[in-house]
Amino acid sequence: QVNVAIRSSLQSLREKIDQLRELLLRAVSTRQITQLEGDRRQNLVDELLTRHKQLEASYRNEGPEPDMSRSSLMAGGAKRGITNPWLLEEPEETRGLGFDELRQQQRRIIEEQDAGLDALSSIISRQKQMGQEIGNELDEQNEIIDDLTNLVENTDDRLRTQTRHVKLVDKKSTSCG
Repeated sequence: QVNVAIRSSLQSLREKIDQLRELLLRAVSTRQITQLEGDRRQNLVDELLTRHKQLEASYRNEGPEPDMSRSSLMAGGAKRGITNPWLLEEPEETRGLGFDELRQQQRRIIEEQDAGLDALSSIISRQKQMGQEIGNELDEQNEIIDDLTNLVENTDDRLRTQTRHVKLVDKKSTSCG
């Protein structure tokens, strides 16, 4: 009976770990949690899966010495150098916060990021407007330069024509007298 209960518990544990993994993937894909938090939680789920495999191996007497395996599983793996993920240091900003408080903190952070993005958007819009105004000013300056170029060319043509006339008048005046 004990063996049946152990096998049933191990199977149930495996199913719950699989459900936990699916829920985690769904939470990350729907952006209910950040990618960084998803990675942290995925590491914890992987550690659970490793512990499950160790328990199964211990149950089948396939692993290291049974006493060593039991003590490492129950003591967080301290004897084998494996750390317990549940004993990891929690960041200072989330220490002691409940689920609702964590969610509120996450929303506050997202609101701050949104405000920063709005400010950035306004700066970029202002720069776009300035760029368009500079482009319009350049177009006007180019038109002025084109007009000036046409005037200079017309003046140059008239100057050449007048120079030819002066040379012709000079030639006639020298031939006349």
